[in-house]
Amino acid sequence: MLKFLKKYWNENPLWLILGLAVFFRMLAVVFSKGYGMHDDHFLVIEIAQSWVDQCYGNWLPFKGSTIISPSGHSLFYPGLHFILFKGLEYLGILDPQVKMYVVRFLHALFSLLVVYYGYKITEFYSGLKVARTVGLLLALLWFMPMLSVRNLVEVVCVPFLLLPTWLIIKNDRYQKIPVYLLAGLIAGIAFSIRFQSSLFLAGIGLVLLFERKWLPALVFGLGTSITIALIQGVTDYVIWKHPFAEFMEYVHFNATHPNDFVTHSWETYPLLISAIILPPIGLFFWLGYFRNWKKQLILFLPSFLFFVFHSSFPNKQERFIFPFIPFFIILGCIGWTEFVNNSSFWNKNTRLLRNCWIFFWTLNAVPLLVISVAYSKRNRVESMTYLSHKTVNLLLVDDSNNDGIIMPPLFYLRKFQSNAWGVIGITKTHRPKDAYETVKDFPENRFPNYALFWGAENIQPRVDSLKKYFPSLHYEATIEPGLVDVIVHYLNPVNDNQTTYIYKIDGAQK
Repeated sequence: MLKFLKKYWNENPLWLILGLAVFFRMLAVVFSKGYGMHDDHFLVIEIAQSWVDQCYGNWLPFKGSTIISPSGHSLFYPGLHFILFKGLEYLGILDPQVKMYVVRFLHALFSLLVVYYGYKITEFYSGLKVARTVGLLLALLWFMPMLSVRNLVEVVCVPFLLLPTWLIIKNDRYQKIPVYLLAGLIAGIAFSIRFQSSLFLAGIGLVLLFERKWLPALVFGLGTSITIALIQGVTDYVIWKHPFAEFMEYVHFNATHPNDFVTHSWETYPLLISAIILPPIGLFFWLGYFRNWKKQLILFLPSFLFFVFHSSFPNKQERFIFPFIPFFIILGCIGWTEFVNNSSFWNKNTRLLRNCWIFFWTLNAVPLLVISVAYSKRNRVESMTYLSHKTVNLLLVDDSNNDGIIMPPLFYLRKFQSNAWGVIGITKTHRPKDAYETVKDFPENRFPNYALFWGAENIQPRVDSLKKYFPSLHYEATIEPGLVDVIVHYLNPVNDNQTTYIYKIDGAQK
C-alpha cells in the first residue's frame, strides 16, 4: 500500500492533495462552529435569515425597515444565503446550527477550487514537483481549512479570481476569443462578492493590453462588464432604483472615512503574511514572489495592484489581504524553487533547506490541528442557542466595560420573525438607568426578561447596578468561551471573546 501511495504521489498527486484538503475541511465543517469575525456572520448570515423572516432591518427599503439609502455592501452573496435558507426551511430544516453545517459544507467543497486551480497553474509554469508543494500549502496551511468554511467574502471571491486566470493562462497559446469572454464572465462574479476584486480584474486587463492582445482584452472586459451589470447593476436598480448604488456608496464611504476603523502603517501586510505563512518559508516566498514577475505577469500584476492598494489604504484588517495570499503562495513557491535550483549556496546545503521545510511543516501542524476544530465565538453563539429554548421578550446586553456593545448573533436565537425585536445595550455611556428609562413603559410581553453580561470583569458591581432597576434579576447560566477564543483573548485583549453570564428577569417592575 505504501509503495502504491508513493508511486501515486510521484506521478499523480493532485487527488491525494484534494483528499487531504477534504479531510481537514470536513473537520472544520463538523467542529469549527461559530464565526471567525464580525462580518462573516453579521454581513451575511444575519442578513439572509432576517430576510427569510421578513425582518429587513437596516438593509432593504421594504416593509418594516427604516433604511432609505444603500449601506455600501453588495447584497449578492447574502442573497445566495437567503435562497439557501429559504430552501432549507421549505424542507423543514429550521435549526440554526443545522443550517450552518450545510453552509460550512458547501463552502468547504467550493474552496477545493482554490487548491485545484492553484495546483494546475503551478504545474503549468513549474512542473509537478512545485505544484505538489503549492497544492499542499493551499490545502493544509494552518488557517486554510478554517477560513474555507467561513462566510468571508475575501475568501469566497478567490475561486472566481483563480479560475479566469487559469483559463487565460491555458488559452494563451490558442487565444480562443470565447475563452476570454468566459473568463470575464466568471471574473465579474468576484466583483459582486467583493468590490475590491476590481483591482484584480483591472490587473488582468492591463496584462492583456501590455501583451498587445487587444481583442482578448476587449472581450475579457466585455465579459466582466456583462456579469457586473447583470448582478450588481440590475440588483441595485431593482432595490434602490439606481444601478450600482451599493458600489457607489461603498466608494463614497471609504473615500470619506479611511481612518474610521483599524489603521496601520504600510508594512503591516508584509509582516502579517511573513508570519502567518510561517517562518522561514514565509520569508523565502517574498524573494520568489518578486523574482519572476515578468515571466508570470498574469499572476503578478493583478495581485501586486491589490497588495499595493491595501498596503497604502489606512484601514487594514487581517482578512482584507486574503485574496492576495493564494497568488503569493503560487508565485512565491515557483520563484523560490527556481532561485534554489540556481543557487550554489542552496545546492551545497540541501540538508539545511530540507530542515527548513521540516521545521515549517512541524510548526504548521500544531495550529492546523487546533484551528481546524476550533469553535470560534462559542460564548456568543451558545448564549443565543441557550436562549432559543426560552421565551425571550427583549434582551438586555451589558457590555459596560466598553463604549459599545458586542452584538449577540440573533440568528441562533431564532427571533427575527418579530419586526419589533431588538437588543437594549448597556455601556459606559448608556447606563442601567438609561436602559430602564427606555423600557419602563413597554407592555409586559415586550419588557426585557433576560440579560446577558459579556465578560467577567467587574461582574458583581455590574449585576448589582442593573439589579437596582430590575430587582428580580437572578443568575441562570454561564457560557464559557472556546479554547482558541481564550488563547486569542490572552494574546490580544482586543479580541473580546469572554465568558457570558445569563441572568433572568422575572416580570416587569415598573
